[in-house]
Amino acid sequence: MSAAKQPEFVRVEEYLTAEDFAVTRSEYVDGWVRGMTGGTSRHSSVKMNCGHLLVKNLRGKRCRPFDSDMKVRIRHDGSTRFYYPDFHVVCEPQDQLDKYHDQPVAIIEVLSPSTRVYDLDEKLNAYLSIAMLQYYVILEQHMPFAIVMRRTPAGFLRETYEGIDATIDLPFIDCKLPLRDIYEGVEFTPTCVQEPEASYEAS
Repeated sequence: MSAAKQPEFVRVEEYLTAEDFAVTRSEYVDGWVRGMTGGTSRHSSVKMNCGHLLVKNLRGKRCRPFDSDMKVRIRHDGSTRFYYPDFHVVCEPQDQLDKYHDQPVAIIEVLSPSTRVYDLDEKLNAYLSIAMLQYYVILEQHMPFAIVMRRTPAGFLRETYEGIDATIDLPFIDCKLPLRDIYEGVEFTPTCVQEPEASYEAS
């Protein structure tokens, strides 16, 4: 029996060059490259609804939203990572040719079975190490439920929002995200979770 092939260590420069020409996107975690998978129609609906709200709320203001075409770089304690959040918001002036951002003030991820372990653990810890970050918003896709990690003087505070009438208030960027609008067009039924994993519960 042959030994399993070990993943190849990749330098940051090699990763960035490869991403410029890649057909599919990959994230970078301390030298290891992880391909990204596609989402469901429901995931896309939640994401696009949220994006519409961000654009509407931030139009004409100093902060700007970016979708998952733009990477976020995280450097902390010798670690270097590049992620593609579903959305992030930056408030500092950006070069139009930038290929990644270092100082997002808000990051939003829509959970799915293939990514929730990363989003709720690995990415959560990495995102919260960003000095400028004020909010990490985590959205379920199969029910109106959100987790918000909100920066306070004492550190990040975990908040939960549940139910179609809840509204997430993000005053640092002068933005409100009503769950009714985020989940517009999403059907909530006992059988609406159809991804491969059998267990799919809100953390």
